[in-house]
Amino acid sequence: MSAAAPPAPTWFGQPRGLTVLFLTNMWEQFSYYGMRALLVYYMTKQLMLGQAQASLIYGAYTACAYFTPILGGVIADRLLGKKRAIVLGGSIMALGHFMMAFEPLFYVALVTIALGNGLFLPSLPSQIDDLYAPGDPRVGWAYNVYYVGVNIGGFLAPLLCGTLGELYGWHYGFGAAGVGMVAGLGIYLGGQRYLPAARAAPGRPIAPRGRFTREVALLLIAVALCVTVFRAAYEQVGNTLALWADTGVDRRAGAAIVPMTWFQSLNPLFVMAMTPPLLARWRRRAERGGAERPVRRMAVGALIVAGAYLLLAALAARGGASHWLWLALFFALLTLGELHILPTGLGLFARLAPAGLRATTVAAWYLATFAGSLAAGLVGTAWTALGHGAFFLLLAGLATLAAALLAAVDPASVAVIRDGTKR
Repeated sequence: MSAAAPPAPTWFGQPRGLTVLFLTNMWEQFSYYGMRALLVYYMTKQLMLGQAQASLIYGAYTACAYFTPILGGVIADRLLGKKRAIVLGGSIMALGHFMMAFEPLFYVALVTIALGNGLFLPSLPSQIDDLYAPGDPRVGWAYNVYYVGVNIGGFLAPLLCGTLGELYGWHYGFGAAGVGMVAGLGIYLGGQRYLPAARAAPGRPIAPRGRFTREVALLLIAVALCVTVFRAAYEQVGNTLALWADTGVDRRAGAAIVPMTWFQSLNPLFVMAMTPPLLARWRRRAERGGAERPVRRMAVGALIVAGAYLLLAALAARGGASHWLWLALFFALLTLGELHILPTGLGLFARLAPAGLRATTVAAWYLATFAGSLAAGLVGTAWTALGHGAFFLLLAGLATLAAALLAAVDPASVAVIRDGTKR
């Protein structure tokens, strides 16, 4: 039996509990993106690591941050329960962020954040479906609303943490990220009355767990592999693209110089601006009886991202420093593609999850992020060797390949998704 949704909507006509999850996620993402905005610069400018080594560490860290949720989702479903997993994971992450303020603890801090993230990350979005009755059409858009929370945090983080890090010292920026994580935990604990009660004691489910059908399992595996290829290109935003923003972009705005970390706020800013009209467009299409094709939507998104990297390849081939407005245009295109693929994929995994295995299934989505982030770190080592123009062409090719693979999967996905969401 599904938990009853709280009575009054407070965000895009959604249940109140979604706002609690939204704000909790916003501050957790503030802490993550605040640290990420500084990480490559900190390694290359403070720790004096080479670009290739910094890229590998960046890729390994982001990969591990999305690998630990695979185990964390299982632990949440079978042992701790979602609430305890979120509180424990968030506390461990906050500790790790504060440890980043001490240079000798750099590697230990990265490991600590990744471990805490494993418990926190799959458990929070896996609570979204619990807010809705079966068949409620709002759940399909809830993940896009939730995704805005990711990006509000991601927008504020480079502005606050990045400015503190660049102007006053890297360690102040890392400390601010830890404060954000504590704020998220406070909101989650304070909003418990708006969230569904736990359905069973940890380790003692009240109903048998469901199982994946062969068709659903194959679809999710296929989508995960496509997203892995996409991530190898997409995850360069905090890695090689950050380095290009420092050296290949004319950052002058009048008499001022725009801090390099601020450009990482453009992506979440565009997410916030673009999400409402995209949701309205998709809602109108659904009301006219248009069949939802999430995998096809994801393919379109990957193709748009390929176009964004082609723009950068053209700018790099031109030579010289490019005006920062071109970088803003790149982020607009990247974001439009991202909104088609990433929240759609997350929602697809959650909606097709068998009963009692939602956190585990969401964790499997992050397995694709893990593999893609690891691939992005390896791809990033070619930044210096290939040259900027050829490197951006490589990224465009990877995004195009992901689009082609998703387009090939789409026809077979329609019936599987229709049948899977009727369970």
